[in-house]
Amino acid sequence: MSANTPVGLHRALDAVWRAPKGIAALSAVNHTVVGRRFIITAFIYFAIGGLLAMLIRAQLARPENPFLGADAYNQIFTMHGTVMMFLFAIPLIEGIALYLLPKILGARDLAYPRLSAFGYWCYLFGATIILVSMLMGVAPDSGWFMYTPLASQPYSPGINSDVWLLGVTFVEISAICAAVEIVVTILKVRTPGMALSRMPLMAWYLLVTAAMMLIAFPPLILGSVLLEIERAFNWPFFDPERGGAPLLWQHLFWLFGHPEVYIIFLPAAGAVSTLIPVFARTKIVGYAWIVAAIIALAFLSFGLWVHHMFTVGIPHLALAFFSAASMLVAVPTAVQVFAWIATLMRGRPQMTLPMLYLMGFFSVFILGGLTGVMLALVPFNWQAHDTHFVVAHLHYVLIGGFVFPMLAAAYYWLPLMTGRLPVFQVSKAAFWLIFLGFHGTFLIMHFTGLMGMPRRVFTYEGGLGWDLPNLISSIGGFVMTAGFALFVVDIVLQTRFGRRFRRNPWGGTGLDWAMPTPAPSYNFASLPLVTSRDPLEDNTRLGADIAAGKGYLPGAPRGEMETLCVDMATGEPEHVLVLPKNDYTPFFMASGLAVFFVAFLFSAYWVAPLGLVIAAVFGWRWLWSLGAKSDPEPIDAGHGLSLPVHYVVSSVPTLLGLKYFLAANGAFFGSLVFGYLFLWTTAPDWPPPEFLGASPALVAAIAIGLTAASGFAFNARRANQAGRAGARLIHLAGSLIASLVALVALIALAVFDAPSPESHAYAATTMAVIGYVMLHALLGILFTAYALARCRFGFVSAMRSADMRGTAIWQLYTAITGLGALALIILAPGGMG
Repeated sequence: MSANTPVGLHRALDAVWRAPKGIAALSAVNHTVVGRRFIITAFIYFAIGGLLAMLIRAQLARPENPFLGADAYNQIFTMHGTVMMFLFAIPLIEGIALYLLPKILGARDLAYPRLSAFGYWCYLFGATIILVSMLMGVAPDSGWFMYTPLASQPYSPGINSDVWLLGVTFVEISAICAAVEIVVTILKVRTPGMALSRMPLMAWYLLVTAAMMLIAFPPLILGSVLLEIERAFNWPFFDPERGGAPLLWQHLFWLFGHPEVYIIFLPAAGAVSTLIPVFARTKIVGYAWIVAAIIALAFLSFGLWVHHMFTVGIPHLALAFFSAASMLVAVPTAVQVFAWIATLMRGRPQMTLPMLYLMGFFSVFILGGLTGVMLALVPFNWQAHDTHFVVAHLHYVLIGGFVFPMLAAAYYWLPLMTGRLPVFQVSKAAFWLIFLGFHGTFLIMHFTGLMGMPRRVFTYEGGLGWDLPNLISSIGGFVMTAGFALFVVDIVLQTRFGRRFRRNPWGGTGLDWAMPTPAPSYNFASLPLVTSRDPLEDNTRLGADIAAGKGYLPGAPRGEMETLCVDMATGEPEHVLVLPKNDYTPFFMASGLAVFFVAFLFSAYWVAPLGLVIAAVFGWRWLWSLGAKSDPEPIDAGHGLSLPVHYVVSSVPTLLGLKYFLAANGAFFGSLVFGYLFLWTTAPDWPPPEFLGASPALVAAIAIGLTAASGFAFNARRANQAGRAGARLIHLAGSLIASLVALVALIALAVFDAPSPESHAYAATTMAVIGYVMLHALLGILFTAYALARCRFGFVSAMRSADMRGTAIWQLYTAITGLGALALIILAPGGMG
């Protein structure tokens, strides 16, 4: 068989790209495999969360029900919220993004396949910690929001809260990895010609969502770390008797929690914006307006976190501001809804099964939005706060705004995974059971809440008027569960016995339907040139042309996994991205972190560093496998285009990913500064009895060391560009020594000058700030040592300079945050001894 035929190209590419079988599957990094793992695992956890919800509804079906005791109920309702929010919704978004993005962008894989695989293992291991705790009877029981002081050691002395804090933090590492992966892939790994103005709307939604994740998730990670440190080592960040403040936890949690509502909604809205034009047989109305609305929604969502804290006693001016902002956010949402309605009116909608779920979305989500506006009004919020009205609103927004569109998306894109269409008619029955059961459960719950029933109670007295509404809600819940069970049956039937089809069953116009189904491991035999937002409408033979190798990078002539990187704005090809093959490193690195988290959970603190060492060793091995020992020749990309390999370009994706990781890191640091200033200005018992007695010599050593480390690193980068190998090594050595000096001075400051962190929240937060800088100085030492080793073994040249630039970027970030941290703790009253 000729290698230039479609069959020959397929065989050559599949030999390079296919995922291994058996135990070797642990090494798979292909985005199709990893994305499917995320999606399937998330739906399994959704089923578990649904079963927990049925236990809740069974308990509340009648008053004074002995079915569940208070302790069991607290664990179940905490686990239900935790599973649905952290183990289902966000991971499902990650899975859909990882699976779909290369297919809709015209690429063969993501920017960092191993990072996606690492994220999946972090998600699986973190979720396992949380779920196993339920089987052992020590599941979290302080609510999925983990409010202090209820979750603090005096009121939750077991490991229940630790399970939540450590497990969720482990899962959030996965989310940060996925966010970096998504942002860099959308910006750089696209097919030629796909300018930002030609990107599918789904890509825009996912880009904004991932950017929000980078900013919104670090406050929760910080809060979880601080609360776990308080529980483990008695540092009083949230203890008001020693200068802490329980409200700090609420601020950190909702700095994450309210943007998360839109993080969940936006990808679902992206599915709506994708499916409606397909089934209305017309183009989307208001493409540019929708993009503007997405970005506006993202910005506004970060100004709403106090929307959940109207009853905690904040000043009236702040109440007015956050109430107005909460109502203003309805404007960009309305822009999208009007665009969808206009598209339906302009086209000729076909009432297919995905469209049926979209109609369900419209009716449910709009009702949820209306109750959201009601809760944005402070007087009404005061009355409805902590009642079942809020529970009903939350489910109308999340199930209506997320689950219904995701079920529509499942039916729309499942043929891409299976190559089959549904043949049995149970799917419509499943929809109506879900739709009617949902309203039977949560529409009634609005009235239960208005009648005064509080949330989070495991039982209630009879004769209060809540008996019948709760019974109806419980019946509705079981009807809805039956619908979801029927949905699973329908998916299994479609996967096993569905009708096969050739290509593009829905008549879509995007690149995701320009490939064979089920999608091959490499997606595209060659990469197409895109000239509009609807490439399949422009060229109905595009799929055949791609399969015949008439695009860019046809086949796998070099036996490597290759795709193209383009200019962020214009989509012009810039270089060839050579991707890593299957690798066990992500699995073992995540396993090392699992050792750390489990050891910390059981207070085996002497074992925990071993897990970090394992993770660091495999992280070093991961980085060491990048690059080459010689400057590679340009690659023939087809159509007369010769492009360099990504190792030798200035816009190497590795450095772009580092910058976005540092953006998330900066959000973490900003949250830490916010916490420090919040406690200083609002917490009781401030100023503290004992300040930091920082000696000027230590402060000077830290400042000079951090500044010099950054300066030497940049000088090493410039020397490398000039081809001066000797000067490069001298400057790297100088950066290493300067970082060591700063680290030693930081340790001395923490040991000799800082007050005991157990004494007061001031001492604890000061030590947390110092610890942050210490960690980054230590990592700066490792970065610099790595760069020295790479120079020694020939991986660095004037063209292959990513290691040098990465070290300079890290040292600059460490210097900026380190000097900022010093200013924060030294300029505070009494900071200098």
